[in-house]
Amino acid sequence: MSTTFRSCFVPTGFILGYIAYLLLGALVFSAIERPVEETLKSDLSSLKAEFLNLSCVNATALETFLEKVLQANKYGVSVLENATLPTNWDLASALFFANTMVTTVGYGHSTPLSDEGKAFSIVYALIGVPFTMLVLTACVQRLMHPLTYGPISMCQRRAGLQPRTASVVHFIVLLFLVVLGFFVVPALVFSTIEETWSFLDSFYFCFISLCTIGLGDFVPAEKPGQRLRALYKISVMVYLFVGLMVMFLVLRTFHKLADVHGWTAFFQLPSYEEEDEDREPIIEQEPDDESPEAEKASVKPLDPSSQVSYNSINR
Repeated sequence: MSTTFRSCFVPTGFILGYIAYLLLGALVFSAIERPVEETLKSDLSSLKAEFLNLSCVNATALETFLEKVLQANKYGVSVLENATLPTNWDLASALFFANTMVTTVGYGHSTPLSDEGKAFSIVYALIGVPFTMLVLTACVQRLMHPLTYGPISMCQRRAGLQPRTASVVHFIVLLFLVVLGFFVVPALVFSTIEETWSFLDSFYFCFISLCTIGLGDFVPAEKPGQRLRALYKISVMVYLFVGLMVMFLVLRTFHKLADVHGWTAFFQLPSYEEEDEDREPIIEQEPDDESPEAEKASVKPLDPSSQVSYNSINR
C-alpha cells in the first residue's frame, strides 16, 4: 500500500466509520426511546382530558399555564413547592455552572435568563474554554513523567520487560486504576448521597461527565433540602476537573503506547514526542575559544538519514 493511497484511505475510512457509528447510534436510540416517548405522550393526553372533565378550567387556559410551567422548568425553576430551590444562582451554584461551562460539560440544568447573562456567557466561555484546556495540558504534561514515563522505565529496569510489553502493562494498570478511582468509587459515593440514583445511574453520570457529553438528565446536588449542598457542589467541581485531567492523561498515555507499537506511523498520525522539562536552551552563548573537536563537529556534514528534531540539535 503506497503512502499516498494510505494517507487518503485512512482519513476517508475514519470519516465513513464515524458517520456509520452516528447512524447506528441514531437507529438504536430511536428504536429504544421512541416507543417510550409515544407512551408518555398518550398518558399525558389522557391525563389532560381527565383533568378537563373534572374541572372548570378551559383548554386554552390550561395550555397557557403548562406552557409557562415548562418554559420556567427549562431554566431550572419549578412550580412544585417540594422541588423548588431557594435560588439557582448562589455562589456555589454559580461556580458549578461556570465550571461546567468552561470544561464543556454543560449539563443545561441552569441557563442564563437575561440577555446580559447570555452575552457574558459568550465572552466568559470564549476565554475560559481555551484557558481550561491550557491548564489541563500543562498539568498533564507535568504528570506524564511520574505517572507514565517513570513507571514504564521501572518496568523495563526491574522486571526486564521490553519497551512494548512495559507500555502495555503500564496502560492496563493505569486504565484499571482510573476506572476504579474515577468511575466505580465515585459511582458508589453518588448512589449513596443521591437517594434516587442507582449505581448504574451514578456510573452513567460519571461517564457522561468525564467524557464532557453532559446530557443533563442527572445533575448532582439538585435535590431540595440537601445537606451541605454548597460543599457538595464544590466537591463535584473538583472531581470533574481532576477527572478530566486524568482522562487527558489516559489519552496521552495511549498516544505514547500507539507510538511505541508503531500504530501512529501506520495510520499516518503525528507521533508522540517526549518533552523534557529540564531541556537546556537551544541557543547558547558560544565560548570565545572553540575546541578542535567542536570546530570539527561544526563543519561535519549532516547525515541525510537523520531526522531533524529539537532533540537532534547539537548543544
